[in-house]
Amino acid sequence: MSTAKATLKDVAERAGVSSATISRALNDPDKVAADTRAKINAAILELGYTPNFGARVLASNRTGTVGAVIPTLSNAIFASGVQAFQEVLDENGITLLIATTDFDPEKELYQVRQLLAHGAAGLLLVGADRPWTTLDFIEKHGVPHVLGWCAHADSDQTCVGFDNAAAAYDATQRVLMQGHRRIAMISGECASNDRAQARLDGVRRAISDHGRGAALLSVTEAKYLLQMGAEAFVTAYSTRPHPTAIICGNDVLAAGAMIQAREMGLDIPGDISIVGFDDIGLARAVHPGLTTVRVPQSEMGRQAAEQLLAKISGETPPPNPELQTEFIMRGTLAPPKQDIGLR
Repeated sequence: MSTAKATLKDVAERAGVSSATISRALNDPDKVAADTRAKINAAILELGYTPNFGARVLASNRTGTVGAVIPTLSNAIFASGVQAFQEVLDENGITLLIATTDFDPEKELYQVRQLLAHGAAGLLLVGADRPWTTLDFIEKHGVPHVLGWCAHADSDQTCVGFDNAAAAYDATQRVLMQGHRRIAMISGECASNDRAQARLDGVRRAISDHGRGAALLSVTEAKYLLQMGAEAFVTAYSTRPHPTAIICGNDVLAAGAMIQAREMGLDIPGDISIVGFDDIGLARAVHPGLTTVRVPQSEMGRQAAEQLLAKISGETPPPNPELQTEFIMRGTLAPPKQDIGLR
């Protein structure tokens, strides 16, 4: 018999029990005698059987998996949060399935469908901006879910994260306090990305509130890739007069901007100050160290897992927690080289 094609019936015949007993052993092992479970496990190992997740969902409302749909794993912006999320699941005997979307809302719906087909008992999604079709699908299937990397205290959905707009507002105020008045922004792509849009909104509001000659000279949107950050820097720095500071939507874009600035012969922070967002490991690896906003990634992942597990268990999760960010001053932010007379 080919082990690759082993079925539930094959395992039942080899173990000498019914298919129903196999399903019970997989989904609710405490209700199956220990010696019977031992025979079933031996048959599963011998045949190389992989349970059909869809059948397990039909047989029981309980599964041992949770899904996380993440925009990207091409850089570290979600790594620490997902790691902490998985660690809490591990402590509770839950397996994490991860899918990525490349910030494509249609692909997110596809991945949600796939994860549920594989028995995911709950979902972690990133952000609150998605088509109603996805929300409708999740609600119709009654899937417990948690939204991460965003904070909406008044939302009827469970959110675990921080106020992106407020964090960007604070970072921009720090830039203005250094004396910068000519500011540009390299933003993540805002379409279907409420976190990027909120950060851009925070920057705009801080500059508007400050007044006194402060101006946002340009906004350049880019994918979260080093090369895209480098290309966006060329565009952002091309305005006349040049900006004296560039605020970036995340650290990857900021690092790409730093690379390009050096290639153009610019000194950081003498000729141009650069500020990032996230405080991933890259922020400490570049030289000079990147001034950035530290996001509570690990705490966010841990609380998201605890909230989701509570919902899966039928408990009422506590009110949406809003976590705090921290502005981290390093070497890429300093006063403009010359007093530009707009203080």
